[in-house]
Amino acid sequence: MTKSAELGFGIIGSGMIANYHALAIKDALGARLVGVAGRNATTAQALAEKHGAIFHTTDIEALVSRDDIHVICITTPSGAHLEPALAAIHAGKHIVIEKPLEVTVERVDALLAAAQQAGVIVAPIFQARFGANAQLIKSALEAGRFGKLVLASAYVKWHRAKDYYQGWKGTRALDGGGATMNQAIHGLDLLQWFAGMPVEVFGRTTRRVHTGIESEDTACATLRYADGALGNIEASTATYPGWSRRIEICGEHGSVSLEDDTIARWNFREEQPGDEAIRHAAADTAMGSGSSNPSAISHQGHLRQIQDLINHLRDGIPLGIDGPEARKAVSLIRALYASAESGRLVAPA
Repeated sequence: MTKSAELGFGIIGSGMIANYHALAIKDALGARLVGVAGRNATTAQALAEKHGAIFHTTDIEALVSRDDIHVICITTPSGAHLEPALAAIHAGKHIVIEKPLEVTVERVDALLAAAQQAGVIVAPIFQARFGANAQLIKSALEAGRFGKLVLASAYVKWHRAKDYYQGWKGTRALDGGGATMNQAIHGLDLLQWFAGMPVEVFGRTTRRVHTGIESEDTACATLRYADGALGNIEASTATYPGWSRRIEICGEHGSVSLEDDTIARWNFREEQPGDEAIRHAAADTAMGSGSSNPSAISHQGHLRQIQDLINHLRDGIPLGIDGPEARKAVSLIRALYASAESGRLVAPA
């Protein structure tokens, strides 16, 4: 692909995460940023001018109706993804959408149904799947190296300062929850990508430090998978100083631990050529870590995903993650919340 075959991109939403999308579009082969729409005219204009977009507006319809825009990035607050996504879908645009797709399964399903009917692509941002070592684990699972899975768990013990929870963060309507929906969702997406969806969830949530928010700053859950394997979730934004996200996959023939995208443990009963090199390989740190600072990530993860979409649209290469796959993380989190509210086991919908 050359720059002569560019796809035009628009961005709806001009908050912090929109800047990462704009940087990724700039660096992607076959993409250019055409326009920005945001509720705040000043921030929309600033984002457009910073990244060389030729158009900015507060009118979503004016953006999505442009013939020179083929893909729309949705970077509004989580619980306000559906409406701008529908506007883009009805205009025939493909969409890149920040995690989570939406904050309830019902709103996710409405979005996906509209996209399917319109024949457009939904590319969700779950950049952790594009880490080199995450993909190594996925390959080992597909090769059957673990044998029967025994335990599959995710631990996301992060730190957010009190001033992080301003505006929509931590609200049920626009954040959809707290530490689990906003921060741990990347780890839970990896967990279910590796081990499959749990069939039962028993959860607890609480507010230990950020007591002024509507949603949880800490959650725990136990999981049961369809084959009988068990697992745990621990999620928090109340712990200091914030540790790397950790995913553990443990089986009868081998176990691994992934910290952000660093292989912390890689041990199998039957060694294969390359295992020792994997244990001593350099970490894939290009995407950074949000464990203690949400702005400490880089745009490289977004770049990998946007390039993945471009490659799919131009060359027919299979998409790394699609909308129905991204639905699973929201379903898992909503099951955890429903269990915490009811005190009962819940099956993800």
